[in-house]
Amino acid sequence: MLLATALSLALTQAPLPLTTVSEQSGWTRTGRYSEVEALCRAFPKAFPGKVRCDTFGTTPEGRPMLALIASADGTLTPAANAKKSRPVVFFQGGIHAGEIDGKDAGFALLRDLLSGKTLPGILKNVTAVFVPVFNVDGHERFGPNNRPNQVGPEEMGWRTTGQNFNLNRDYVKADAPEMVALLRYLNTWDALIYADLHVTDGAKFEPDVAIAIEPLQSGPAPLRTVGVKLMKELLQELETQGHQPLDFYPSFREDDDPKSGFAYGVPSPRFSHAYAASHRRFGVLVETHSWKPYAQRVKATRNVVASLLRMAARDGAAMLTAVKAADAEAQAGKVRDVVLAWKNTAQSRPINFRGYAYERGTSEVSGQTWIRYDDSKPEVWTVPYFDTVEPALTVSLPSGGYLVPPAHAAWVSQKLTTHGLSFQRLSRPTPTSDVEVFRATESKWSASSNEGHQTLSVKGAWEKQSQALPAGTLYVPVAQPGVELVAHMFEPSGPDSLLSWGFFNAHFEQKEYIEDYVLEPFARELLAKDAGVKAEWDAKLKDPAFAKDARARLRFFYERHPARDTQLRVYPVLRTATAPTGLSAGR
Repeated sequence: MLLATALSLALTQAPLPLTTVSEQSGWTRTGRYSEVEALCRAFPKAFPGKVRCDTFGTTPEGRPMLALIASADGTLTPAANAKKSRPVVFFQGGIHAGEIDGKDAGFALLRDLLSGKTLPGILKNVTAVFVPVFNVDGHERFGPNNRPNQVGPEEMGWRTTGQNFNLNRDYVKADAPEMVALLRYLNTWDALIYADLHVTDGAKFEPDVAIAIEPLQSGPAPLRTVGVKLMKELLQELETQGHQPLDFYPSFREDDDPKSGFAYGVPSPRFSHAYAASHRRFGVLVETHSWKPYAQRVKATRNVVASLLRMAARDGAAMLTAVKAADAEAQAGKVRDVVLAWKNTAQSRPINFRGYAYERGTSEVSGQTWIRYDDSKPEVWTVPYFDTVEPALTVSLPSGGYLVPPAHAAWVSQKLTTHGLSFQRLSRPTPTSDVEVFRATESKWSASSNEGHQTLSVKGAWEKQSQALPAGTLYVPVAQPGVELVAHMFEPSGPDSLLSWGFFNAHFEQKEYIEDYVLEPFARELLAKDAGVKAEWDAKLKDPAFAKDARARLRFFYERHPARDTQLRVYPVLRTATAPTGLSAGR
């Protein structure tokens, strides 16, 4: 009798099938990556024909990058999904592996969707693609002190990868092997909605989840309309579930000063949801609030993803129609201008924001102002919200596209392939071609590196000229669905251009010189015979800084010497109004 009772008790206490470590612990812990591997194998066995466990890459430390694909009728490959024109919701956890809510929320949600416990039948009309952990190596840098301003779980992973990349700055430059694998996988699925699941840093306040959607105030008008509708319904649904959602990222405009208020911003495509928008798809950034208990945060994340799946299943056909129309517009070459950067206007409006009592004062430790919150005293802050934006940098595109010289074709073609962008190669040389060349009049490197790059900012202009195009030159047309991303990559002034990220720095470094003893007599001869140069020289000498700078004085004459490097500070990528002849397939 005692044995039977003990056995019965053991059975009732045994974890349910596919129950995560997080659930078993009462939402105090999260599992290691071995749990992800085990669950990825277990789901297809528990729901045969409805789930596939996919390995889409390997991390630098040798771990598999895994995804679960779920569909009620076995539509489990990109090709099969495309044949049915079914919407795909692609959601990922652990891009910052300490912010791990998405992993535990996604496993529990998928299990309940497939069993019919949640939203029964929803997976007949939408395909779910779930990456439990994007930053796998960072996830396994496991410890209790990785997120000191986050309430649970007890231990979690690390923000960056094993190579110390922040993946949510890597979407355009695509340095990290994990990013290359993820983007190729994402673009193969052609996801309608791409949701990236995070946890905030920062202040203490009452709202428990923030949502950012792109396109919303930027991008094609028909897609903005869909984005606004998606945001409105998502916020309403979260409120009915007891959440306090925000439609902006809750970062103060001035650090640690609630009175400075908040601002809506349009990010650049180095970030996940803006990257999706650059492909004319819908990007959703989900940020639960770090000071809320882990159970509450996982619940909020789960509810957001469930709502996205429900809305995609219901409205997917209409959303896909809008996306296809936007793609057709871009493919036809009708996009002539692209905004590369946005800024807030001076216009704001007061909002009531549910925060806590706080004090600000001078710290005897740091000497700076610091803030102390009392989360036992909720209070409503009335603060300014800057929610209107305007273009800060707009570029007009060439009617043809961009030309990448053979010297850079190998690595640029890999990035284009990763991003799912179209390009071709010049199969034979073209003796002369009318092109545009960008020559920088100013160039400035960052004082320190950013994500392993010494970034570069330039000023200059495109100039028309005629020059030969060698065989092997890449041609990247602007007439393609990813036109915005093409512009972000190749327009040199853009904040996420390959030039800005430092990939072409060598072209802005002086490699060839003329000795001073050669320039000295040349300078005297030039001043004696060229009145125009003499007038420029006299005018420059009126600048005290120039007059005192020996190197600047000699550089004045170096730039007028026939042996100077005429390619210095010339961007090697060209623009063309028409596609060159002799093109062959790029891949």
